[in-house]
Amino acid sequence: MSTVLILLGVIALIVILFISIFNRFAKNRNQVKDAWSNIDVALKRRYDLIPNLVETVKGYAKHEKSTLEAVINARNAAMAVPTGDINGQIKAENQLQQSLRSIFALGEAYPDLKANVNYLDLQEKLNLIEENLERSRRYYNGSVRENNTYGESIPGVLIAGMAKYQHFDYFETEEASRENVKVDFS
Repeated sequence: MSTVLILLGVIALIVILFISIFNRFAKNRNQVKDAWSNIDVALKRRYDLIPNLVETVKGYAKHEKSTLEAVINARNAAMAVPTGDINGQIKAENQLQQSLRSIFALGEAYPDLKANVNYLDLQEKLNLIEENLERSRRYYNGSVRENNTYGESIPGVLIAGMAKYQHFDYFETEEASRENVKVDFS
């Protein structure tokens, strides 16, 4: 009789442990998705500002058509990433960030543009959005770190497949976008 009770106790303990691990996977996954939703809101606000920024710059830098087209193409590519494809969105956002840096470099080359009130207003709004994105990115990356660490360590790794574990990429700035943008007017 005591052997049966011990066996039932061990089985109950294993079931409780399994439920606890499974619930932790669900919590981590939902925390990453919640963190991404904060980023997604800021990205949509940035997408809305980009056409106004391009139109403002277009009036001053007519021969910079390729730079402006690159910004619009990067914006459209980022907006075209399917909802829920966080890793794909991160890659598209890094491309957009790089093209936005080049458009602000144009402001340095055109003093009239740099003095334009609309341009300055759009630049300020975009800077506020970028600051919000940076805060959201830190929260998201912390959530991703917790999720990925749990899914790749014991005991999580033992039931990761059954718990529908999903690995998420960090949302970091690409190395190329950390370099200064080179603008050549020759």
